[in-house]
Amino acid sequence: MPVILSAYYSEMELRQLRYFLAVADELHFGRAAERLHMSQPPLSVQVSRLEEELGTTLFERSTRSVRLTPAGVHLQASARSIMSSVNTVQDEMREYAEGLSGRVTVGFVSSANYTVLPGVVQLFRARRPHVTLDLRPLTSGEQIAGLLAGTLDVAIVRDELPTSTDPSTELIAEVVFEELLVACLPADHPLSHRSEVSADEIVEIPMVTYPRALMPGYVDRVSAVFNATAGVINVVEEVVHQETALGFVAAGVGTSILPESVRHLLPPSIVAIPLTGSPTSRLIAVRAARHDDRVTGAFVECLHDAAQALARR
Repeated sequence: MPVILSAYYSEMELRQLRYFLAVADELHFGRAAERLHMSQPPLSVQVSRLEEELGTTLFERSTRSVRLTPAGVHLQASARSIMSSVNTVQDEMREYAEGLSGRVTVGFVSSANYTVLPGVVQLFRARRPHVTLDLRPLTSGEQIAGLLAGTLDVAIVRDELPTSTDPSTELIAEVVFEELLVACLPADHPLSHRSEVSADEIVEIPMVTYPRALMPGYVDRVSAVFNATAGVINVVEEVVHQETALGFVAAGVGTSILPESVRHLLPPSIVAIPLTGSPTSRLIAVRAARHDDRVTGAFVECLHDAAQALARR
């Protein structure tokens, strides 16, 4: 029997298997037809056609009873397994289409660790427990490249409002969190006891900055703070990670302009002082515009909710 089934399997339809199972369960064509919400003659025709395609009799029919043949018993077990698998696939795809399952890959700048990231991870896992969340720490520039390459679904970047040069890839950017910029200084610096410092004062201090190629939005934002001054920034070090920048500040090399959330990292040897005029930096969620973006849309929604909860603290 297994040989016969495998030889003709490609000719069978799921509909025929459903019809067969109904008759096999009821052992009565009339009751099976009622269960399937159809009339009996078309059901009998479909079962006979299935028997013809398989080359074997599935039911012993008489005027008084319907019984499964050995081939019918074998097919019943196989068909139930097949239909169970089909139903599982249908349920899984329905959940995927509704954004309740699947995978979302999210890039984030390191400073998001101290603001929105803990809250969004907690919210998203509670709301979408069957979605795999893949988090990747990357610079803003690396994240935009990942979005365009299709390796990221969502990017949490800083001060980056990207535009795609590829007409087939539209990027959607949403501001999710805004915070003050601060000047990080050694605790024994002459300006360390000030409640705020101006750009004119900070520009006189050697500066630890960041590579524009990897963080164009943030570097441009910091540069804009100093554009109104006559001085020129004296860059003594260029680093990728804010932890490295703080190491140089603690060593007395200079100052670094960072988001206020950096206070979570500061040792006693460093102070963070707000800048005059209260300039800010923004975390921005960026994603590619797609029709099948329910999962990414749900993540961005959680991101906004996490940011709002953070702002209320």
